[in-house]
Amino acid sequence: MRATILVDNLPARGLEAEWGLAVFIQYRGHTILLDTGASGLFAQNAKALGLDLEAVEFGVLSHAHWDHSDGMDTFFRQNLTAPFYLRRGCGETCYDKTSEGLRYEGIKPGLLAEFSTRIRYVTGDFSPLPGVTLVPHKTPGLEKRGLAANMVRWEGGVWIPDDYTHEQSLVFETENGLVILNSCCHGGADNIVREVADTFPGKPIHAILGGFHLYETPLEEVRAFAHRLKETGVVQVVTGHCTGQPAFNVLKEVLGDRVQQLSTGLVVEF
Repeated sequence: MRATILVDNLPARGLEAEWGLAVFIQYRGHTILLDTGASGLFAQNAKALGLDLEAVEFGVLSHAHWDHSDGMDTFFRQNLTAPFYLRRGCGETCYDKTSEGLRYEGIKPGLLAEFSTRIRYVTGDFSPLPGVTLVPHKTPGLEKRGLAANMVRWEGGVWIPDDYTHEQSLVFETENGLVILNSCCHGGADNIVREVADTFPGKPIHAILGGFHLYETPLEEVRAFAHRLKETGVVQVVTGHCTGQPAFNVLKEVLGDRVQQLSTGLVVEF
């Protein structure tokens, strides 16, 4: 399995970067795209890297935020056949509470309707391909995390704390164990590792790749999280995007060589 980071916050290999994430995945002869960043930049970088977006068999949206979905229209115009898998809870509904009021953080308005024939909504554990599974959150009480993070959704005419029912993990079976990709891990990367472990009893968790949404988290809380993640036994951690450099430094202190920094153009083989 080979994952190439088309977009992350950090530039590398002469490529441009932005606040967002997109990952080009090659797995057992299949090609998959996870997220599309905040613009069409991921496609520009893919071309520079010699990666063919037309070869993508299907895309996966990790969650319903703009910095992972705003390049979807670019993808649909370059790849005319591949479907995109979204969690059933995905919609144009996500907001942040800020000191200046509510700020929209969701999927580009109108995109889901414009490309409705390309969107596939999934529920429960869903396997689009042998060895590949989309896993939803199964940890109770995640609305408390949403409330603490000032994240809300406009659902059915009312505001509700975000419980991250629109977020999903992309899980791959490999010879060394399961590899988890979850672009922001709003539900908690430690929770996600446990969710996947419970979903696949007896199978070791080898790696997790993605942002951990720690860039505004007090460092003492980051340290406690790092120890919880270490206790899961995950062998390899590749993180960036919304993790933040101070939090990454703490993760490195606690987890040592298990941790690797995400950057645009990075290639990781599992």
